Formats: sequence, structure tokens, C-alpha cells
Amino acid sequence: MKGVTLLFLLRVSLSMEYSWDGPVSTTAQPDANPRSVCLTDQASCGCCLIQKQVQRLEQFFNLTADELNKVLTKSKTALSNIRASRSAFSVALNNVQSLSCYGPFTDNRVIVYKHVFINLGDSYNNSTGFFTVPRTGVYSLTVTIYGITSVSETLSTCANLQVNGRVVSTLFEQNGQDKEDSSSDVVAIQLRAGDRVAVNLIKGCFICDNNNHYNTFTGFLLYATD
Repeated sequence: MKGVTLLFLLRVSLSMEYSWDGPVSTTAQPDANPRSVCLTDQASCGCCLIQKQVQRLEQFFNLTADELNKVLTKSKTALSNIRASRSAFSVALNNVQSLSCYGPFTDNRVIVYKHVFINLGDSYNNSTGFFTVPRTGVYSLTVTIYGITSVSETLSTCANLQVNGRVVSTLFEQNGQDKEDSSSDVVAIQLRAGDRVAVNLIKGCFICDNNNHYNTFTGFLLYATD
């Protein structure tokens, strides 16, 4: 009798499939919603608890994934803005081996710096000498000038930094006992997109340079304000 009972139970167990949703008969019609099995009398209480925990975990992971996607999107946008706003240039008067001078002239002239160290954003034009501001913000601008003369007459090394033709600062040194002059200036200034920045050689003044790069013009964006 015990053997018959054991065989009967074995046969019943083989006709059932087990899942997280509880035992399901292999001969029964498939349920459109397997999770509804937990609502039947055949459901195991333990399986239903596990199923509820799995559902909670799914909801948690879905919410977490959504939040991570939002953070990732914001980070990508911020990185794109940083890359788009990059602006930096540094140029020198020339890169020739022998010393040559520019000026003096009878009028003011924009200094065209021909040798480019860096021009990130391509906002400096080495054909015109103008830096066109790509984005509104605070910029750091630095100008260094140098001149040397072998003649006895007194010459001046002088220039000014201009924004849209308006003088921002002036660099000036006049020959005294020696024959060499130099001057430097650094400013932090608010500029708007489209502003044109240049260094202007003042009439009657001169500058000299070679591949030692005594005359330089440098600018870069500190931070954007638009």
C-alpha cells in the first residue's frame, strides 16, 4: 500500500512544473497572466512573497535606471556646452630667426601676430590680428611688447589693447639710458559674443621680435555668463 501511494505522489509531482509563481500543471491550459496563480488556492505563500519582492526590486531598478539616465543626459549636455565654449589663443609677432621690427608709423595700426601657439576654437585670425569673441563671458587677456634700437634717437615701445575700437588698457615705455623697452599688461574683462579684440600699435611707436617671441598676445575664456 505504501508503495502504491508513493508511486501516485511521484506521478503527480512529475505532472507539475514549479516557478516563482507557484506550481503549474503541465496539462493545464496556460494562463494569460502567470502571476495570477498566486491568487489561487494552489499558490504557495512563500512563492507569493518572493514574487512580491521581485516586483518591488523590478520597480526599484526601473526607477534607479531612469534617474541614472537623467543624470547621464545632464552630464552629456554639460560636457557638450563646455566643449562648445572652449576658447583660448596665444600668438607671437613672428617666428623669424633674425630680429625684425614693426613700425614706427604715422598712424595707429593693428598688430597682426603671425605665429600661432594655440588657437582653440579658431577665434583668432592671424590675417587680420583680430580675436572675435565666440561666447559671452569673462576673459583673461595678456599683452607683452618689446622693442630694441641701435640708433641714437629716442623711440618708444607702446601699444594699446582695444575692444571694438575702444581702448581698454595702454602699454608704454620710452627709451631712456638703454636701447631696449618692454611692457606687459594683464586684464580680466567681460566680453560679449561677437566683440572684436586687437592690439593696436600707437603711431610713432615700434616693436621688435624674432623666434624668441618677445611680443605676445594671449586670451582665454575664464567662464561663460550666457
